Amino acid sequence: MRKHLYEIIEVSQDGDKISAVYDITMMIAIVVSIIPLAFKNPHPIFTVIDVITVILFIADYILRLATADYKLNKGAKSFVEYPFTPMAIIDLLSILPGLSILGNGFKLLRLFRIFRTFRVFRVFKVFRYSKSVMIIAKVIKNSKEALLAVGTFAVGYILVSALVIFNVEAESFNTFFDAVYWATVSLTTVGYGDIYPVTTTGRIITMISSLLGVAIVALPAGIITAGYMETINDSKDD
Repeated sequence: MRKHLYEIIEVSQDGDKISAVYDITMMIAIVVSIIPLAFKNPHPIFTVIDVITVILFIADYILRLATADYKLNKGAKSFVEYPFTPMAIIDLLSILPGLSILGNGFKLLRLFRIFRTFRVFRVFKVFRYSKSVMIIAKVIKNSKEALLAVGTFAVGYILVSALVIFNVEAESFNTFFDAVYWATVSLTTVGYGDIYPVTTTGRIITMISSLLGVAIVALPAGIITAGYMETINDSKDD
């Protein structure tokens, strides 16, 4: 019985209609639950949405905790470790905002309204129910060394560029953080224009930084794309 429940609440496999319905239902609940975040003023329908979605999230959390041994394969130890896994923590944070419903009737429990800010974590629950997102997560995990190398190179380049511009354009950049901000914006070629060099040397450095930024920013996209295609091809071969 518990094994069958585990198969249902996990990401559906081809031909598993019950699991597919469960995944779709949870994804709809997640999307609907974050709709109130787009509105400043409260509305009665938002309370109804909160009650229904929180009940679903609590049921999902309980089912996953009850079948944790199938997930972690560590026997009884799984039930202790599961609540501390990343996705279980996200699940819990997505449930906590529901405590604000009780806060309407009890002054002490109104302190729990701070948990409403955790509602944004509900969007991360989508990762569990989407095959595409799971593939991307797998690609990132498999390419973590290459992505880490690119990230380290990018951070190093930002710091070096910031040091150079900070000393060349001392009047334009009041703090080193301003220089880091400029270097980051230049690296990503966003160019907000709120902080910029005014000397010829500073502008030359900016042009070089922007050109190199195009190449550096493109590297992660290439790595992820290559890994994604490799994962797709491997899944087809299987």
